[in-house]
Amino acid sequence: MDILTCPVQHSAWGSIDAIPSLLGTPVDGRPHAELWMGAHERGPATLERDGVTRTLDEVIAANPVAELGSTVAGRYGALPYLFKVLAAQRPLSLQMHPNPEQARAGYAAEDAAQVPVDAFHRSFRDRNHKPEMICAVTRFEGLCGFRDPKVTRSLLDRFALDELDPVSEALRRPDPERALRAALAWTVTQPEAEAAELAHLVAGRAAEITDPGPFVDEIRWAGLIGDYYPGDLGIVTALLLNYVDLAPGEALFLGAGNLHAYLRGTAVEVMANSDNVVRGGLTPKHIDVPVLLELVDSNPTAAPVQRAADAVHHYDAAVDEFSLTRVRGETAVERRLAGPEIILVVGGTATVDVAGDPEALSRGQIAWIPASDGRYGLSTDAAAEVYVAAVARS
Repeated sequence: MDILTCPVQHSAWGSIDAIPSLLGTPVDGRPHAELWMGAHERGPATLERDGVTRTLDEVIAANPVAELGSTVAGRYGALPYLFKVLAAQRPLSLQMHPNPEQARAGYAAEDAAQVPVDAFHRSFRDRNHKPEMICAVTRFEGLCGFRDPKVTRSLLDRFALDELDPVSEALRRPDPERALRAALAWTVTQPEAEAAELAHLVAGRAAEITDPGPFVDEIRWAGLIGDYYPGDLGIVTALLLNYVDLAPGEALFLGAGNLHAYLRGTAVEVMANSDNVVRGGLTPKHIDVPVLLELVDSNPTAAPVQRAADAVHHYDAAVDEFSLTRVRGETAVERRLAGPEIILVVGGTATVDVAGDPEALSRGQIAWIPASDGRYGLSTDAAAEVYVAAVARS
């Protein structure tokens, strides 16, 4: 077992104190948005072996079979997942991710057009898909997938704005998928001046609706989005999506094409090791409207919330690259390794026993378990809250 030191990403939407509190580091006034626990080239973790500090991607590259296991090394050649702590004080961009075929085709097309990989207007920065799972550590609010058009029309009626009539009319189409696609297309293709004017109208109206009627959370967030992103018509796109309020331990798996945005709270997140993001609003970054409308999944669906019921809970991720397990309270388990695992201790104490050599981990510590260890024991105290990222389910 190795103790990892992991980098923090300081995006503007991040919390000032949530990640420093977890790690026991000083609050320095900067937003701490994401703690990256993995081997991604943009921010690999580091570890110390034989007195030498090395990045995790370097350690894996030096002996991929020992670190990843022969199956994972043969299939992926690198760590196939990225584990994160995400701490949002304000909304992230509306975004979606491609499936594997779309990622390969999009990457090839942008390469053929000679768009630099780090260009502002590039959407596909690698050839991988990016399914992800988010699991709340605190109360965590977000938007996830499209709501039933009939329900959304009722929400828009609460705003009583004639300027929203084109969206309501689009939602009246008999085919729900086409109705939602038409409504989304209208919101993302408005001219800049008209879009900004409507965004201000919606935000202002949201602030005026104070009665305790239906959709109070959706209206509350429309007002907040208007404050955070004034003039961004993503405020209307957000009204098309399911509002989700996750309690600690509740999780969402987000597959390809799912338009979503995280709003506020602290969570752990595990995803395929990719940086492909197609944005749809609430951001100064590039919004690729044609690609968004081509790849988005506009079928209405309820947000698939998973709830942890047991001391050891395995969340359902329908992919091979990763799985997520939550261990809470006093218990003991044995983990048989299908690949390398990363352990994060959020509360209490966890003891990791590799080959009869137990080592205690406290809050904020992160451990790397290479596949060559084969198995290990994990025991936790009554105050423990521990998350384990793995390849598939171990």
